[in-house]
Amino acid sequence: MSNSQTVSIEDKAIRKPDKSVRVHKSSPYMYIVAIAWLYVTLLMAVVEATSSTGTVLGAIITLALYGALPLGLVLYIMRTPARKRAMKARQNAELAAARIQTDLHITPDAHSETATDPVAPVRKEA
Repeated sequence: MSNSQTVSIEDKAIRKPDKSVRVHKSSPYMYIVAIAWLYVTLLMAVVEATSSTGTVLGAIITLALYGALPLGLVLYIMRTPARKRAMKARQNAELAAARIQTDLHITPDAHSETATDPVAPVRKEA
C-alpha cells in the first residue's frame, strides 16, 4: 500500500456521514399555524363558556373537537416525512458504524484474556 492509500483508525472513526439522506428540520411555520389555531379554538371555548346560552362542557368539547384532536392529526401527518428521514438517517448511521467496525476488525469481547471472578474463592479452614 502506498501512503495515499493508507487510512488510520482515526480517519475511519471521523468519517463524514453519507450525503444520500438529507435531514431537514421541520418548518417553523407549521408550528406558528398550530399555535394560532389553538389560540382561535381557545377563544371559541372561552366564548362558549361565558355565553349566556353556553356551558363549560360545551367549551371543553369545542376545545377538544375543534382544537386538540384535528390539530394533533394534522401535525402527525405533516411530520411523517421528517420521521421517515430521521429513521433512514439513523439506519444509515448504524450501517456506517457497523461498516467501520468490520473495517477495523473490532469485535466486542475479542480479548484473549479470560474473565476473572471479582470475588476471591473461599477456602475451608483446616
